[in-house]
Amino acid sequence: MKTIPFVAGLLAIALLAGCIDREAKEAARVQALAAANESQAAEAETAFEKAIADENWGLAKAQADMLLAGLPDTQAAERVRARYDEVKAKGDAEAEARRVAALWSYQSQPVGRRQQLSAAIYAKEQLDVDGSGNKPVRLIFRDHPEWGRSSYLVLQAGDFSRACYRSCRVHVTVDDAAPRRMAANRPNTDEAIAMFIDDGKALWRLTKDAKVVRIEFETRDKGALTAMFEVAGLDRTQLPGWD
Repeated sequence: MKTIPFVAGLLAIALLAGCIDREAKEAARVQALAAANESQAAEAETAFEKAIADENWGLAKAQADMLLAGLPDTQAAERVRARYDEVKAKGDAEAEARRVAALWSYQSQPVGRRQQLSAAIYAKEQLDVDGSGNKPVRLIFRDHPEWGRSSYLVLQAGDFSRACYRSCRVHVTVDDAAPRRMAANRPNTDEAIAMFIDDGKALWRLTKDAKVVRIEFETRDKGALTAMFEVAGLDRTQLPGWD
């Protein structure tokens, strides 16, 4: 009868040893996983730092996003998190610069032995100028070998006010500045629905360092309308000599 407590004691010791062994194995597993995570996070941090060194802010932000989403509790993530706002701001600015640059189109066409150069951009929002629905409005800067430099608006439908067939005024607003009146005219021809802003070079200068240019003009059917152009991405080297 005395052997029963002894056996029970041995079983208790064995169970305790088993628990300790399982806890040790689990602790080792957790430690190994943490070390693996830290190693992987360190590699991601290295890629993040390289992108910063290359001033590739979009890639740096992408690397940071993956690290913070996948391994948020690592030491590397903590270091990257401290720089995230700065990198995100630069990445967003880089993406915005690409977006507004892509809004412009440039052409070079032969005219005799020389080239006609142009830079064109569509208004951010289409306008209904004649009741037929919204249509594009385009702003074009053109350097023609014979006709010289000019800037003009082009409609896809409708027409400008008949008062502009001789001379009228448009209101040009740059960012938050006060509107500026500029002379304009609509050529008396049906070949194209265009209206020239007489001082094209002055309008070109107004786009420098500007984000948005708004041009209010009179239409034949809808009265005064305003077209807004996101001009910040203009590559000014495309029209040499204008600045």
